[in-house]
Amino acid sequence: MIVRTLEDTVGTDRDVQATTWSSRRLLLRKDGMGFSLHDTLIKPGTETPMWYQNHLEAVYCIEGEGEVETVSDGKVYQLQPGTVYALNNNDQHILRARTQMRMVCVFNPPVSGNEVHDETGAYPLVEEEPAPQSAS
Repeated sequence: MIVRTLEDTVGTDRDVQATTWSSRRLLLRKDGMGFSLHDTLIKPGTETPMWYQNHLEAVYCIEGEGEVETVSDGKVYQLQPGTVYALNNNDQHILRARTQMRMVCVFNPPVSGNEVHDETGAYPLVEEEPAPQSAS
C-alpha cells in the first residue's frame, strides 16, 4: 500500500514548478499504478497552452474558476469546482485561470516526475519500466 500526504510532496522533487502552475505529484510512474496523480495549482490570470500528444489526461477542478478551450474547434468550456474535463483525444487546448485554480489531474501513461511542457505544450513519453512499488 502507498500512503502519502500532500505535505509529503511539497518542497521535494515531486513538487514541480512552472511559470503558470505548480504540480504536486502524489503518484508517479515509479509507484507502479499505471497512472500518475497530481494536485495542481494554476496561477490566477494565466493562460497555458498544452497539447499532451503522448498522454491522456483527466482534470477535476476542486477550487477556483477558469476555462479550457479546445484549439481544434475554438469551443470554450467554463471550469468551476465540481467540473471534470478529459482530454480523451490528446486534445490541443488552452487553460485560462480567472482565479487560482486547484485541479486533481490523472495522466495515462504516468509521468516520471520532473516533466514540464515542451515547446508544443506536451510532456515527453518516458519509455522505461516502472520501479517496484514502495511505501515512500
